[in-house]
Amino acid sequence: MRYELYYWPGIPGRGEFVRLALEEAGADYVDVGNDDAAGGVAAVQALLDAADVQRPPFAPPFLKAGNVVVAQVANILQFLGPRLKLVARDPAAALWTQQLQLTIADAVAEAHDVHHPVGLGEYYEHQKPEARRRAKEFRGERMPKFLGYFERVLAANPKGPKYLVGARLSYADLSLFQLIAGLRHAFPAAMRRLEPGLPHCRALAVHVSERPNVAAYLASDRCLPFGEEGIFRHYPELDD
Repeated sequence: MRYELYYWPGIPGRGEFVRLALEEAGADYVDVGNDDAAGGVAAVQALLDAADVQRPPFAPPFLKAGNVVVAQVANILQFLGPRLKLVARDPAAALWTQQLQLTIADAVAEAHDVHHPVGLGEYYEHQKPEARRRAKEFRGERMPKFLGYFERVLAANPKGPKYLVGARLSYADLSLFQLIAGLRHAFPAAMRRLEPGLPHCRALAVHVSERPNVAAYLASDRCLPFGEEGIFRHYPELDD
């Protein structure tokens, strides 16, 4: 199976959570938006606009696997998990993995809304006062709550704190790694204050980054850097 990942080019964004799973598994895939030979951004938009798709996606990222089109990060990872051996076979453990992934999705959405608290279609510069107020709450209340939760989940894992679920890596571990990386980029000062109290989260991030396939991906030009157009944006005034 060759997978086709559709996402906007030039930014890691939400597509990165899917890329990490595909890269860790060594899956055969094409990153359509970043591959002009595969159609690039025009192909992403064309599938969005296609009138003959029976179950059309609302927005990227979405994944095409043969005739199947799957959208929404958590949904894509739930689809890929068994196929890439990134989720337990036990139904209860698989459900728990998806629950954790959905919580990560909540954290990602809140991180994005820090710099766009009023309108998604408005420039950041037009909502700076509201963003500063939102950032203060996010840094002081929401980041500690989300990351503290994942720290507790790791500590409570009966198989040990290396992974979120059981004794093997899951797609939720890869996504928590990306959440931590994004928050380190967007809120470096806040993360420096929080991370001493998050030893298990820090250890998970190191472990994921050192897995051979992930490490090779992170060192490659396929891995897109954070910038000021994606979810995790560093504005110094929001991290004071």
